[in-house]
Amino acid sequence: MKTAAEYRNHARECRVLAQQMPSGEQRDQLLEMARTWESLAETREGLVRNHPELDTARAARRPAPAGGL
Repeated sequence: MKTAAEYRNHARECRVLAQQMPSGEQRDQLLEMARTWESLAETREGLVRNHPELDTARAARRPAPAGGL
């Protein structure tokens, strides 16, 4: 599962693309996609707050246990 930071990166990418578009439907769709990614990030943060074991970002930073498998 993606992290909130990854969702926010997607939102940022959508906003950057939207800035390069002329006003219109495509730009509006990119901005809506950015809002959706931000909403997903907020939802993911809430989920991790209530269930810390789902924090994939923390798990990725955790060193591997000694002794192999």
